[in-house]
Amino acid sequence: MSPMALTAGIVGLPNVGKSTLFNAITKAGALAANYPFATIEPNVGSVTVPDERLDKLTELVTPKKTVPTTFEFTDIAGIVKGASTGEGLGNKFLAHIREVDAICQVVRCFEDENITHVSGTVNPIDDIEVINLELILADLESVDKRIARVGKMAKQKDKDAMVEEPILQKIKEALEAEKAARTVELSEDEYKVIKGLNLLTIKPTLYVANVSEDEVADTSDNKYVNMVREYAAAEGAQVITICAKIEEEISELEDDEKKEFLAELGIPESGLDQLIKASYSLLGLATYFTAGVQEVRAWTFRKGMKAPQCAGIIHSDFERGFIRAETVAFTDLVEYGSKPAAKEAGRVRAEGKEYVVQDGDVMEFLFNV
Repeated sequence: MSPMALTAGIVGLPNVGKSTLFNAITKAGALAANYPFATIEPNVGSVTVPDERLDKLTELVTPKKTVPTTFEFTDIAGIVKGASTGEGLGNKFLAHIREVDAICQVVRCFEDENITHVSGTVNPIDDIEVINLELILADLESVDKRIARVGKMAKQKDKDAMVEEPILQKIKEALEAEKAARTVELSEDEYKVIKGLNLLTIKPTLYVANVSEDEVADTSDNKYVNMVREYAAAEGAQVITICAKIEEEISELEDDEKKEFLAELGIPESGLDQLIKASYSLLGLATYFTAGVQEVRAWTFRKGMKAPQCAGIIHSDFERGFIRAETVAFTDLVEYGSKPAAKEAGRVRAEGKEYVVQDGDVMEFLFNV
């Protein structure tokens, strides 16, 4: 699996603005379709990852073309109470969530007489809990099944089972207390043991508070947003606020019109850009660049990856025949104005197989196959 195949799933109850947001994502993706673009499922939207550094590199290198990196969002069918027991599109919903790497949960934080709410009142915490509870119940079922199997093996003194059982019990306790598995403190080794279970509530989660147009520039007085922030803080999750309706309007505009429109609203960057950046960091992703006269390009990698693996993102031959990577930090390149100048100042490094690639590295791979 290439590190590029990571995706965040967008979930939410009906009428919270989830579809509006997803429309904005797919429209933004459709506009950015001036480079080769694989057709993906109708419920997957691909977006360009906003990165000012790419513009700066293009200015310095003046390549024939510039290619940004992309990120995928999956629109997950609406959920209703009872999904874990197969209500509504329950099973399909849970299957789709299993396939994503992170969850973006859209909650409605605005009043509007014209938009009915499933339960009749606006209460974002109830909305979050309806969804989280379904995920918790589905996880509890997986954990119980696993405990039944592992328990037998542990009784027979199976080493792995004896390690796994207490971890599962710890997670089971949290789930029974209606807490997500991600609230359980696990060491890296413990996490590895249960990773294969692919629990839904262990996936990193981001709450997206959908607010009205007049509140988007300043949500400090929005009681609903504050409720969500408090709830998220308790489980160590992040909250971003957007106005889905504005996002859909923005997605139709060209870049310079977009900037003007946002400036008028008093917003530094669009909600979609914030969402992309937040999902990116939620998944532990970073960007390195290749910059030559043919093209300047951004590449997504997982933090902690070494130079050969990063080279492999471009082409498997690069990884197989990896010799070394000529590397210069983006900030150094900008400071010295060109690679030769950075080289003269001793800022261009030859990195070997053990080098852990950093966000913003501008790299040239030398390989021999």
